[in-house]
Amino acid sequence: MKSRVRELRLEHNWSQAELGEKLGVSRQTVNAIETEKYDPSLPLAFKLGRLFKKRVEDIFEA
Repeated sequence: MKSRVRELRLEHNWSQAELGEKLGVSRQTVNAIETEKYDPSLPLAFKLGRLFKKRVEDIFEA
């Protein structure tokens, strides 16, 4: 699944570790989402949407 997480994270000047802390996941999980090796669960996708003030559909593409 294609993701805009890296782009959005960099716009906020957050490290992967900082974003992981805000989401309650590890830096490795953030890295896996950014490199498209892991598709987040729906609750995590919605947390990302709330955090970045974007619709889930604007963050992820199938």
